[in-house]
Amino acid sequence: MPSCLLALPSGAGAAFVEGLRRAPALQVLPAQRERQGQGSRPEADGQGLALMRAGGYPLAFPAFTWEVRANDRNYHMQFKKKFAFCLTKKKYAGNAIKTAKYNIFTFLPLNLYEQFHRMANIYFVFVILLQTFPEISTLPWYTLLFPLSCLLTIRGLRDLIDDIGRHQSDRNINSRPCEILSGKSFRWQKWSDICVGDIVRLRKESFVPADMLLLCSSEPSSLCYVETADIDGETNLKFRQALLVTHQELVSEESMATFDGKVTCEEPNSRMHSFTGTLEWRGETYSLDSERILLRGCKLRNTDVCYGLVIYAGFDSKIMRNCGKIKRKKTKLDRMMDRLVIIIFLVLLVTSLCLAVASGFWARMFQEKHSYLSALYKHTTPAQQAFFNFWGFTILLSIIIPMSMYITSMNFVIKGQISRGEPSCLGPSGLSVRCDEPSGNLATNNENSLASPKLRAIGSRFEFIYLVNSFFINWDLEMYYPVKDIPAKARSTSLNDQLGQIEYIFSDKTGTLTQNIMSFKKCCINGTIYGTGTGRENKQPSGSGLTWNHHGEKPLDFCDATLLEAAQRDSDPVLREFLRLLALCHTVMVEEKGDQLVYQAASPDEEALVLAARNLGYVFLARTQDTITISELGKKRTYKVLAMLDFNSDRKRMSVLVQDPQGTIRLYTKGADTVILERLQRRGPNETFTEMALDRFAEETLRTLCLASKEVSEVEYSEWSRRHREASILLQDRTRELDKLYEEMEQNLQLLGATAIEDKLQDGVPETIQLLKLGNIKVWVLTGDKQETAMNIGYACKLLTDDMEILEEKEISEILEAHWVSNNHLSGSGEALCSGRLSQQLPEASRHSRHKKRAIIISGDFLDKILHTGEVLKEKKGRLWQRLACCRATGSQEQGSLVEKAFVDLATSCQAVICCRVTPKQKALIVQLVKKHKKVITLAIGDGANDVNMIKTADIGVGISGLEGMQAVQCSDYALAQFSYLQRLLLVHGRWAYLRICKFLRYFFYKTFAGLMAQVWFAFHSGFTAQPLYEGWFLALYNIFYTAYPVLSVGLLEQDVSAKKSLEFPELYVIGQQDELFNYRVFGITLLHGVSTSLASFYIALWAFEDRVGSKAVGDYESFAVTVATSALLSVLMEIILDTKFWTVLSFLMVTASLLLFCLFSFLTQSIDAFRIAPAIFCFPDASRNALTDPYVLLVVLLSLVVNTIPSLTVRLYCTITRKTTIPQKIRLKEPSVELRAHVPRSSFHRRSSYAFSHQEGYAGLITRGDSLRTGGTRRATLGLLCPETTPALSSLPSPSV
Repeated sequence: MPSCLLALPSGAGAAFVEGLRRAPALQVLPAQRERQGQGSRPEADGQGLALMRAGGYPLAFPAFTWEVRANDRNYHMQFKKKFAFCLTKKKYAGNAIKTAKYNIFTFLPLNLYEQFHRMANIYFVFVILLQTFPEISTLPWYTLLFPLSCLLTIRGLRDLIDDIGRHQSDRNINSRPCEILSGKSFRWQKWSDICVGDIVRLRKESFVPADMLLLCSSEPSSLCYVETADIDGETNLKFRQALLVTHQELVSEESMATFDGKVTCEEPNSRMHSFTGTLEWRGETYSLDSERILLRGCKLRNTDVCYGLVIYAGFDSKIMRNCGKIKRKKTKLDRMMDRLVIIIFLVLLVTSLCLAVASGFWARMFQEKHSYLSALYKHTTPAQQAFFNFWGFTILLSIIIPMSMYITSMNFVIKGQISRGEPSCLGPSGLSVRCDEPSGNLATNNENSLASPKLRAIGSRFEFIYLVNSFFINWDLEMYYPVKDIPAKARSTSLNDQLGQIEYIFSDKTGTLTQNIMSFKKCCINGTIYGTGTGRENKQPSGSGLTWNHHGEKPLDFCDATLLEAAQRDSDPVLREFLRLLALCHTVMVEEKGDQLVYQAASPDEEALVLAARNLGYVFLARTQDTITISELGKKRTYKVLAMLDFNSDRKRMSVLVQDPQGTIRLYTKGADTVILERLQRRGPNETFTEMALDRFAEETLRTLCLASKEVSEVEYSEWSRRHREASILLQDRTRELDKLYEEMEQNLQLLGATAIEDKLQDGVPETIQLLKLGNIKVWVLTGDKQETAMNIGYACKLLTDDMEILEEKEISEILEAHWVSNNHLSGSGEALCSGRLSQQLPEASRHSRHKKRAIIISGDFLDKILHTGEVLKEKKGRLWQRLACCRATGSQEQGSLVEKAFVDLATSCQAVICCRVTPKQKALIVQLVKKHKKVITLAIGDGANDVNMIKTADIGVGISGLEGMQAVQCSDYALAQFSYLQRLLLVHGRWAYLRICKFLRYFFYKTFAGLMAQVWFAFHSGFTAQPLYEGWFLALYNIFYTAYPVLSVGLLEQDVSAKKSLEFPELYVIGQQDELFNYRVFGITLLHGVSTSLASFYIALWAFEDRVGSKAVGDYESFAVTVATSALLSVLMEIILDTKFWTVLSFLMVTASLLLFCLFSFLTQSIDAFRIAPAIFCFPDASRNALTDPYVLLVVLLSLVVNTIPSLTVRLYCTITRKTTIPQKIRLKEPSVELRAHVPRSSFHRRSSYAFSHQEGYAGLITRGDSLRTGGTRRATLGLLCPETTPALSSLPSPSV
């Protein structure tokens, strides 16, 4: 049965892939899993499609039609499949990859075919073809053919060089050595020799050559450690494990050679985190999931040897299947340029039509007036002449559309996906590629993705300016972070000018504003506060000879002598359970390096908690698939792991069900306080006090978690385990059924306490935000953290100030409800009145004066109700929510859009917005709504995988090279090491780039109109015959050599103020936000300026040459053309000289080079020798020498230059005299460093924990499926003394007596 997958509605794909991603991670005990492995596979013999429902949409899985037989190449070679018409190819692809596009035979035709897919090239070829008709040809064939040929040649050479690099990369990848089982032994062969069904042996530090089923490894229980940085950007190790049956049976090369298992699975697909299949061997069937698969591109780490069966090879592998189309972000100037070129083209056609009509009338009038010349016109009519002249003028004026301007930036940013064959540099997997999936992001490492994925059209000066300005960003030492040796990197070279137009910045908090270095600061246990700030930091506990911390590698930023004494006495059962939970309830992996314990954690939070337990005497030592070993105050204890209820962003908690050595079964749970507190068995004084402590922790910007536990009876566990086993093997609704079971178990908990972890601000964040606000840039913080923590971070980084009015959900609901009611009574254009009415309702609802500064702090749940994120509406009192639910039920989207717009208008009218507890999807949605309703340029900045959607949605994406992997960087346009570098990126480089590009565009259009519009004026004096005014070579070289370099120097080096002044006066940034330097008004002024320059140059020369001959009797057409050309050229250069504010040696050389090239090419193309060789091509012999050596002509040129320059000087003088001061007094940012301080909480705050989105799902699925780390040996742990640290005390909370 052929593979089939139903089309998904919008948003369903995310739910579908998310479901696939989570399904393999379901927790099953070892004994249960072996029983599940027996029996038939879910879709035996590929019968039909397994229909499922994810996110409310009916979906279908591909049929299981991909069969792989081990050690049987002949079986796979017999299968064919159609790929085009009646042509067939092998169904099972080889492992050789080919990303190069051309070979020696296909390069020329294929490259030309690709280049002529551009409408600009087709247009110019059409004009060149018109030039081949003598009846309508008005310009020499080389005037357009020469520059077009240069452009095609340069692009062709660029493509050739890129493709040669691809060929070399292909050869390097395909020639990598590997060990393939051949016969009864392994032999070294190339990657390209691998076929589906082969068994491959991999060694430590080697890359996985194809998607393989892990058969066994040298590690206990055939565990395999892999690094997936080249796939998803994550730097922490991942773990894969073989089936128990292959681990036990395949123990030698002979057993490998006789292995004849058959894998049946889904067809090759692009789902990186999903795999469904079965292994049939010796009459038994075993289920397979993604945790058994090694993907191409992974790197084998900490594993000496492993063996794998090739499932997908070459372009069938998942990483290669993730090849897609290039996505390009277009800047505002790009879109405007597209429209302007269309306008110019239409004006060209209208002008040609008008001149052609005029030529028809002129021809008729001429024939009537000069009837004695009728013999010359007997074969043509005025209408025919007008028709021919229309095409002639079209050819003549086509040079006004300069091809180097039309073909704008081709520096594509590989956002999300890249088409197969495009990259010029391959990563270990064979393809330098990134792909976005709802559940994760495929990405190359930073080194590979930086150099090659940008297709640079070096033939265009516009692109060259973008490229060089990107290099300026890369070379800026002020944005270099020496601590980690990380420079700033412009991963896109086509968005630089948009950096100078940002109005809204959407920032993550953890790792972006903060350092993402978690330190355990405080805890509340059984109603008692411990930690820094309690006044006991420097006290030494009695008998302080504790030395159980020699395994410790990292010092703990936490000290409380009373807590150490209490832990040492071991007399408080609640404290004992609290510390035991920290050591047991986690998915951290441990590895012993020498005498040090190295922890691999899914998040910094988890590592900080395990380290805290270790330093307090409860040391996590080792774990297997069903046990976890810890040292409790020096005594080693091994707990049997019965089940792990892993963390995810929906549950917001994780639990572990263990049995202690005495046989008691206990459940340990940690998670967000909102989910833990509502699952407690009772609420007593300790619980109330813990809630108070949570509030105080949050006010100090600490990240909080609640810890709880309960004892489980044997009977209860047996019944729950049976139902858990049944739910674990379901094909449909497996995740939902397991969540129900988890919910049942996690009830009637006993609260043990709460933890508080500090995440410090990065250096320079407050000053940076203050500068950005002065530059009229609004900063929104979108975080998954709790509300109080985010609010206090907002105060600490100066995003919030004490004089701001904080609008919370209640006030926002009142405002939106009032707006809803008013708009329901409007007929017709309620949209137009939205903002006005909202501004009237805002002060009434908030009951404050209109001029007061405001900020909004809202939660993700609140956004769900407003922004149509697809979540189920929660019941809430108030008419607004009922109307919204009714609106969605009836399918009316117009009113919902009005509420969205009202919310965006309200939020954008505030000085700061903080969105707490938002999901990655909500982050992207907020950015999208602001772009949709406000039409502004946005920037998103983040450091983790949960920020990727937001980064990709914004106009500019900035990735922080932080501690959460490289996914954000890989999907970004610009990469920085610190948030503080954002001020220089925007206020200096962004503003300069915008200034340079705008000046470049303005003067490019000016010089084009100033030099070439004289063709139109000449038509009025040549009988509208479409005769060219200039020499053909002047037209061909005008935009390439004569005027290009001064304009290019402006685009590369122009500065209005220095970098220091740009930072001192951030108000200068407003110019870009308001599009002041280049818009339709500026374009119109530029057009008029160019037209006036051409008029002056033409008519002054015409006046001078009329009835006047110089001393050398120059008064002919050729001398007149040279005079007009020289006048226009010098006027253009003078205008550029006058407007250049930042002069360098290069600027001077560029102007000089233009004049020298004009003289050189005029001499070469107008020499007598060239005329003798080709009089039809070089038809202006000695014209420049005859004209420009005449003093009279030189005076005419000087007069034209003065006339064209005086208006510009006059305008500049007027602006200087009348200009008001726009730069305020120098701003001095010399405020003291900002401390993280507590603010009085508002009564309406609702506590929400930061744990919900602090990390991804853990390793629970792997842990419960087998040995997760080397068992090593018996580890003996000791704990040392803690280092003191002082913070403000919590005076209002009692402390225990010593």
